[in-house]
Amino acid sequence: MITKICCIGAGYVGGPTMAVIAQKCPHIKVTVVDLNQERINAWNDNDLSKLPVYEPGLDSVVKEARGRNLFFSTEVDHAIEEAEMIFISVNTPTKTYGVGKGMAADLKYIELCARQIARVAKTDKIVVEKSTLPVRTAQAIKDILDNTGNGVQFQILSNPEFLAEGTAIEDLFAPDRVLIGGETSPEGEKAVQALVDVYANWVPKDRILTTNVWSSELSKLTANAFLAQRVSSINAMSELCEKTGADVNEVAKAIGMDSRIGPKFLKSSVGFGGSCFQKDILNMVYIAKSYGLNEVADYWEQVIIMNDHQKRRFAKNIIKTLYNTVSGKKIAFLGWAFKKDTNDTRESAAIYVADDLLSEQAHIAIFDPKVEPEQIHFDLNYLDTRSKEENAKGVSIETDPYETCKDAHAIAVLTEWDEFKTYDWQKIYDNMLKPAFVFDGRNILDGKELEKIGFKYQGIGK
Repeated sequence: MITKICCIGAGYVGGPTMAVIAQKCPHIKVTVVDLNQERINAWNDNDLSKLPVYEPGLDSVVKEARGRNLFFSTEVDHAIEEAEMIFISVNTPTKTYGVGKGMAADLKYIELCARQIARVAKTDKIVVEKSTLPVRTAQAIKDILDNTGNGVQFQILSNPEFLAEGTAIEDLFAPDRVLIGGETSPEGEKAVQALVDVYANWVPKDRILTTNVWSSELSKLTANAFLAQRVSSINAMSELCEKTGADVNEVAKAIGMDSRIGPKFLKSSVGFGGSCFQKDILNMVYIAKSYGLNEVADYWEQVIIMNDHQKRRFAKNIIKTLYNTVSGKKIAFLGWAFKKDTNDTRESAAIYVADDLLSEQAHIAIFDPKVEPEQIHFDLNYLDTRSKEENAKGVSIETDPYETCKDAHAIAVLTEWDEFKTYDWQKIYDNMLKPAFVFDGRNILDGKELEKIGFKYQGIGK
């Protein structure tokens, strides 16, 4: 029986996942380690509103388990040394250099973890891939670990996460499935069973699926690719709806009632974002090309092309509607996170819409209830299309939505936060320049009611 677990990486996957394991398995000591002292301090802060990850319900989970059997630390070596099972949950961003630039996953952090484990470990360990990784990465980790010369035996498992940000805690409490991939040798099967036993403390056995390592690794990429494909598919139809007079919401409802299709991920929007969809599809494209499967690669790359197009055309529509110029005009952004109920901004559509409008010399006023100003500035500066000074001059970040919209020419809704639907839209209209436009990139507002107030309203796919 596993009694001590270490997780390397205290980000969006490692932190919440380990918190739930600790809560559900009080007999297991769970230590989450990270070299980022500021992040660890935030996990240990008595003020639970300062947790580095915002997820509904996470604060209560951390409150129950932290200090009992859940610990956050920067002492990586010590945690590795005492753990029986080590989860690797570090970033695997898309490469920005060398072979595979712009597509392949950058595995340098994974390799660094493997080498650190190899250096520190003095007893046998089960090493679990939790990060999203390209197929056959487990072999690279095993090659490093098995050539340390210190006689330690390692078993490598793949245990990809299938969390949806905003509902991550619910997903961890009642997952559709838990996927564990391992070797078919007796030692591998024993390691797989050890991890099955951990999850079996709260997950029904029929929801715990075991496969070989390669199927597990590829399943994660495939799941994200299929979900992203549905979003791009309905977004492609949204543009056709706008030209033909159809309503994309009505089309989505009609096809979603077909049991072979189903209703999920058929909500048209300004485009998908987040840490997984684009990165994983690009990774799949790169893998397919590396095997000479060019038609497969082209098929999946089109999902990304469509998503980029959806973001860019949203910005172009704002410019066109505002009489072909936004220069010197104030555009209010409601939302910066890539979706509601998270403070994650990675690949958020808002970043790219803002980038296009700033290039047209617009002034952007931004409000998001959970994203910090420093993160917004970082996102814009990361694109490196303008200087930091130019971005700072063109952007203001507000703490009040009404102030954000005051004297604006237009409002762009970029995140589907529920609170946006409850605002006093008459008050907002009264304090805007006229004509006052609303571009609803998430189709969450009542367009007819806004038009009664006096707004010129545009949703997606209508």
